[in-house]
Amino acid sequence: MSFFSRIRERADAFFHDEKLKNKLYVIIFESDTPMGKLFDTCLIGFIITSILVVVLESIRSFSYHYTLGLRILEYVFTVFFTFEYLVRIYCSPKPRKYIFSFFGIVDLLSTLPVYLGFFFAGTRYLLVIRAFRLIRVFRVFKLFNFLKEGNMLLKSLRISAPKIFVFFFFVLILVISIGTIMYMIEGNQPGTQFDNIPNSIYWAIVTMTTVGYGDITPVTPVGRFLSAIVMLIGYTIIAVPTGIVSATMVGEQRKRSKLECPHCHQVGHEEEATYCKYCGSKLDWAGK
Repeated sequence: MSFFSRIRERADAFFHDEKLKNKLYVIIFESDTPMGKLFDTCLIGFIITSILVVVLESIRSFSYHYTLGLRILEYVFTVFFTFEYLVRIYCSPKPRKYIFSFFGIVDLLSTLPVYLGFFFAGTRYLLVIRAFRLIRVFRVFKLFNFLKEGNMLLKSLRISAPKIFVFFFFVLILVISIGTIMYMIEGNQPGTQFDNIPNSIYWAIVTMTTVGYGDITPVTPVGRFLSAIVMLIGYTIIAVPTGIVSATMVGEQRKRSKLECPHCHQVGHEEEATYCKYCGSKLDWAGK
């Protein structure tokens, strides 16, 4: 057997080693086991430190004196996050699903800038490289993976998305209608800023969200009265999405409180949990 054949055989055995894949999957994707908690703790430390490096690089007086050290740290972080990304793909039961998931894309974006810097070398591309390097800040989104409240918030937003979409569609119709009405009221005034419907819709959005830049203001009594109505409507509208998400979170919390471990009888588990976070036993509903 030739050297290359042995290499190919070992590589094939490595990529089809289900026992190794399952072991890595439990460590990387499951945080209920001791090794999983250790891995998550180390990963959180690397993420926070890498974000701190990005922040320090933006301070010119600091980065000027410690350029080499910051660059070495960035290369170390890039190698670590690249290795982590490849291992996640290797041990994931559905690699394609992970690659195109939100956190899979974030993992990829957090490693690309340094590699892109090698291909965009030269004075002309310095600004482009700097823009690419800013993408590394996206690593902060990975912290949601380790926060139970963050996972619950993301799940509640996902469940509430259809209701929130319908609500914002209604708000969109409302601001278009109000902007058109304001154009009809103020559009004929001399020197008016409501000289077209898009500007009027922009004013309606700014007013309804209670931002109130003041760059466009009505001058007629009817226009000011309509402005007051829009401001009052804005206060009630802002509370609606918050109420939708809050109600969903309360429902998810109640559902979680009913999930009891059949071994230690402790409650408070997540629906996707595979192992009990108190005794470490496998949960009966896992995988169903």
